[in-house]
Amino acid sequence: MTQRSKNKSNFKKGSVEMLLLHLLKTRGDCYGYELSQLINQISGGVLIIPEGSMYPTLYKLIDNNYITDYKKVVGKRMTRVYYHLEKAGEDRLEELIEDYHEVSGAIQKIMEYNGETENGNAE
Repeated sequence: MTQRSKNKSNFKKGSVEMLLLHLLKTRGDCYGYELSQLINQISGGVLIIPEGSMYPTLYKLIDNNYITDYKKVVGKRMTRVYYHLEKAGEDRLEELIEDYHEVSGAIQKIMEYNGETENGNAE
């Protein structure tokens, strides 16, 4: 794995919680594989959340009472675990979105920086 891939992967890991909560809010109850496929599909294949990242995040969200889970029988033998967004999860999502916008705005300011201070003098 290249350094660029490692950095990109670390950046995405911090966003998994926000993405999962957002999908549960907008899509409604989903099972794990469905969530990972939605992220992959909607992002055009740019974001791929491996099970090793997604399920620990889902369990953490359950432990914090942001989501709940329940089993549902599908077909004759298959049972799926669905995840449901709770009110506390909606509140957590709002916090994460605010943080995301704050960090994104700060990154944008840095990327627009041209080497001059705010008063126009070169540093």
